[in-house]
Amino acid sequence: MGFLHKIVGEQRERLSSAGSDRWRIVSAQLAGKVGPMAARGALLRPRLGTARGLPLIGRGVRVRNPHLVHVGSDLIVEDFAEIQGLSRDGIRLGDRVSIGTGTLIRPSSYYSRAIGVGLVMGDGSSLSPGCYIGCSGGVIIGEKTMLGPGVRVFAEDHVMSDPSLDVKSQGVEWAPITIGSGCWIASGVTITSGVTIGDGAVVAAGAVVTRDVPPGAVFGGIPARELKSRSSQ
Repeated sequence: MGFLHKIVGEQRERLSSAGSDRWRIVSAQLAGKVGPMAARGALLRPRLGTARGLPLIGRGVRVRNPHLVHVGSDLIVEDFAEIQGLSRDGIRLGDRVSIGTGTLIRPSSYYSRAIGVGLVMGDGSSLSPGCYIGCSGGVIIGEKTMLGPGVRVFAEDHVMSDPSLDVKSQGVEWAPITIGSGCWIASGVTITSGVTIGDGAVVAAGAVVTRDVPPGAVFGGIPARELKSRSSQ
């Protein structure tokens, strides 16, 4: 009933509010997309670690090591996204999580190096198209948090302390990233390892976040700094 309501009921309501009576056409188009997504979800679901409900899976989606991926209800993964499950704690996605077209979730390298920690996403959170979530050091995203298009999250950094050696041969070091609940991370933001972003914070488009963001703060710039507090608006 949930998907049927989205295909028919929600389309009727939103188009009626816009003064259009063409909800039947839009519903038919949406059903033509959702049907194949549900079929792909039905094939994937038995291979997942755990799953509540039927995930909707877009074209060209790749889920590696699906037995380490655990999902809630109403998961939507859009076309050509990639989820790599190979990780110490697995990939754990809450209810009503959506993952945009072309987004990559990678806790571990395919070919070498240690197995990474993984990703946790809370209920109602979303990754917009083109996000990159490098969760080798562990990434936690709270509930109802939005990551805009092209957001990049890196829970690791290259070691470069010895100038006599090339950077590549010195390896990497991990540090977890936490993004709280109710946050908005706007398009093109980069979040570096070890950062904590508090509940309700906003990070402006294109910012590079290299230090902690307090709850309710608005950060922007390179490197990002506090612009104002939402509580003072």
